[in-house]
Amino acid sequence: MKIFEGIKDKFKEFKPTSWAIDNRTAIYIIAILISAYGLVKFNSMPKEQFPDIVVPTISIATVYVGNSPKDIENLVTRPIEKQLKGISGAKVNKIQSTSQADYSLIIVEFDTDVKTDLAKQKVKDAIDKAKSDLPTDLTSEPDAQEFAFSEMPIMFVNISGDYDGIKLKQYADKMQDRFEELSEITRAEIVGAPEREIQVNVDPYKMNTARVSFMDIENAISRENNDITGGLIEVGNMKRTLKVKGQFSSVADLQNIIVRSSARGAAVYLRDIAELKDTIKEKDSYARLDGKNVVTLNIVKRAGENLINCADKVKAAVADMQDKEELPKDLKVVFTGDQSRQTKTSFNELINTIIIGFILVLIILMFFMGVTNAFFVALSVPLSVFVAFLFLPIADSIVGTSVTLNFIVLFALLFGLGIIVDDAIVVIENTHRIYNNGKVPIVRSAKEAAGEVFIPVLAGTATTLAPFFPLLFWKGLIGKFMIYLPTILILTLAASLIVAFIFNPVFEIGRAHV
Repeated sequence: MKIFEGIKDKFKEFKPTSWAIDNRTAIYIIAILISAYGLVKFNSMPKEQFPDIVVPTISIATVYVGNSPKDIENLVTRPIEKQLKGISGAKVNKIQSTSQADYSLIIVEFDTDVKTDLAKQKVKDAIDKAKSDLPTDLTSEPDAQEFAFSEMPIMFVNISGDYDGIKLKQYADKMQDRFEELSEITRAEIVGAPEREIQVNVDPYKMNTARVSFMDIENAISRENNDITGGLIEVGNMKRTLKVKGQFSSVADLQNIIVRSSARGAAVYLRDIAELKDTIKEKDSYARLDGKNVVTLNIVKRAGENLINCADKVKAAVADMQDKEELPKDLKVVFTGDQSRQTKTSFNELINTIIIGFILVLIILMFFMGVTNAFFVALSVPLSVFVAFLFLPIADSIVGTSVTLNFIVLFALLFGLGIIVDDAIVVIENTHRIYNNGKVPIVRSAKEAAGEVFIPVLAGTATTLAPFFPLLFWKGLIGKFMIYLPTILILTLAASLIVAFIFNPVFEIGRAHV
C-alpha cells in the first residue's frame, strides 16, 4: 500500500511551472508590470508606414566647370569608376554614372549586408586612389555622400501670399529655425525661395584708366565687409566689448568703398568704376502649388523618430507662430505630401483588424471551451505580445536598426493571433482533464498538466517557427524589408510558450479558487 502511495505521489512536472504556481503572488505582480510596460512601449514606439530600411548607397559628385560631357566622362568619371570597380572587402552590386557639362555624378550601390559607414569609407579610399589620375584644377573635389530612405521629406510646408519673394524668404527662414529646434527634425530645406544678390558690374575701360585690377576690387570689398572689435571699455565694475560694425546692409554702403588711392592722394571709389545693383540671384530651384510660385520647406525627420508625432509637432509649430503673430494672418500656409495621414489611416485600420481578429478568436474559443476558460485563454494574446516587447533589443540586433510600429510589424502580430493561443489551449485543457478525471487538487493538476505536455507543445511551437528562420537570412532589399515579419513572429510565438507555462497555469488556479 505504501509503495502504491509513493508512486501516486510522484508525477511528471515542469519545474518553471511548478515554481510559478508556488509563487503565484509574484507571478500576478510580474504580469501586471509586464502589461503596464507593454502598453507604455506600444504607445511610445515610433510609428511609420514602412520600415526604415538602410540600403548602402553612396553618391559621388564632382564639379569641373568649363568642360563638355565627353571631357567630364574621360577626365573625371572613368578614373573614379576604375578605382570603384577594384573595391575589396565590400560587395558592390551596381555602379551608375552620369556625365554632363561641368558635372559628374556616380552612384555606387553595395550589398545590403554591408554597413553604410564601411561602404562610405571604401568609396572615399577609392576616390583617394583616383586623385592621381584626376585633373589638378577641379572646381570642387569629389564629394561622397550616403543616401538613405530616412532622408526623404515626410511633408512639404508651402507658404504664399501677397508678398514679394524676399519677404516670403524671411518668413521661411523663421519657420526653418522653429522646425529645426524640434528634436524629431533633422533639417528643413527651403526650396523655391529667391536669394538676394548684389551685383558689381565693372567697366573694364574705367578700370584700366584708374589702374585697378579685379583683385583690388575683391580685396577692397572683403576688407571692408567686416565687423571689427574695438577693444574694451570700463563701465562701473564691468568691462564691455566694443564692436565696430562694418558689414554691408545696402548697395549705398558699397558705393563708398575706396578701391585704390593714388600717390597724389586721389581716391578711386567703387562707384567710379562699377555699377552696383541690388537684385535677385538666378534661381536654381523652383516650387509651385496650384500653378502659382510658392516657397516650400521640405521637412526631413530623424531616423527612428515617430512619423505621426513629428508631423503633428510641425503643424503645431506653425499654428503657434500664427497665434503669436510671428507670421502674418494673411500668409497662406499649406501642407502637402503629408505621409502621416496615410500612416495614421493604415495604422488605425490594422489596429482595428487586430482587435476584430482578437474578438473572433475569443468567440471561437467560447464555442469549444466555455466563456470563462475562453476568456483566460484569450488573455495569452495581449500578454504574449507584451512579453515579446521585452525582447525588442534582440529584434533590434536582428534587423540592424530600431524596430518601429510599421505595417509589417502589425501584420506579423495579426498573423500570429490564432497561433498564440494554441499553447495555452493545450495546457489549460490538459489541466482540466487531470482535474476532472482524477479528482486531483487543482494545484497538482496544473503542475502535472504542464509536465506532461511541455515537450509536445515545445515541439509543436518549434515546428511552427522553423519555416520562419530561413526568412531571417533573406538577401537583398526585399529581405531587409521583410525581415520584420519573421522576427516579430518568432519573438511573439516564443513568448506564447512563456505565457502558456508560467502565467496561464497561475491564472487557471486563481479562477478555480474563485
